[in-house]
Amino acid sequence: QVQLVESGGGSVQSGGSLRLSCVVSGWMFSRRSMAWFRQPPGKEREGVAAIDFDGQTIYIDSVKGRFTLSQDNAKNTLYLQMNSLRPDDTGMYYCAADWRYKVVPGNAPQRREFGQWGQGTQVTVSS
Repeated sequence: QVQLVESGGGSVQSGGSLRLSCVVSGWMFSRRSMAWFRQPPGKEREGVAAIDFDGQTIYIDSVKGRFTLSQDNAKNTLYLQMNSLRPDDTGMYYCAADWRYKVVPGNAPQRREFGQWGQGTQVTVSS
């Protein structure tokens, strides 16, 4: 059974940085596509960034140049480095995994494309 556990959230001021981590257990990490989603208060969950099993990455326009995905296969861990944080980055951040997802340039990752989810970690950015 696949388990995803996020950590690294917190409260920061605008312009600050956080690094989120997602530890995956119970599956072959290197063979999975992974993504980060976020859900602002009162809004739908949206895909923020993803990396597929071929190593292709995609970021939504609002985080390009500020957020960076990386992974450590030896630690079965996916990271999201978030710099220059803004108040509109506030939300619950979720890690997701799926063995079928493939990055399509121009198409943000969609919730329905991922079958495994973590419990989330809260990110709050104050102005």
